Amino acid sequence: MHLVGLTWADALAVIVSAAGVYVAFLLLVRLVGQRALAAMSSFDFAAVIALGAVMGRAVLGYRPTLAAGLLGMGTLFVLQALFGRLRRNRRLDRAMSNLPLLLMANGEILHDNLRKAQIVEDELRQKLRLSAVHRYDDVAAVILERTGAISVLRRGETIDSDLLSDVRGRELLAPEHIRR
Repeated sequence: MHLVGLTWADALAVIVSAAGVYVAFLLLVRLVGQRALAAMSSFDFAAVIALGAVMGRAVLGYRPTLAAGLLGMGTLFVLQALFGRLRRNRRLDRAMSNLPLLLMANGEILHDNLRKAQIVEDELRQKLRLSAVHRYDDVAAVILERTGAISVLRRGETIDSDLLSDVRGRELLAPEHIRR
């Protein structure tokens, strides 16, 4: 039996492949960390394009059809919605995502955390410049967020402790930066 250019076995293969690729992608991002989602350099951009080609071929098989493409895309959207619902559970969300990570505290670079995040100092300095930071001493905290974005929080205004509740390394911040 055919389903618009696909046999039922081919359709099932597309669904299973899409689910497998999606889950593998989530696991790899979890292992590599937020850096995989951060602002892209030209190397990162090339890797993303190659990754997309590999993932697309894995989902659609050797003879892609419009039906296979639509089925694969639909499966990915259903999985995205399902995982979005699962992330409403705080424990599952923390298990599926890397927590934010403190990269700078009290004007000091946290080199061990930079290594964990696979971020080099040049990238950190670029983000500081883009945030109009003129001196390291102007910085209360720099945080690598779950999304891969980097937040720069300045000295001078206290940070509500609730905003830091999920940040790994928050205990390194000086008390004068935190509002209890």
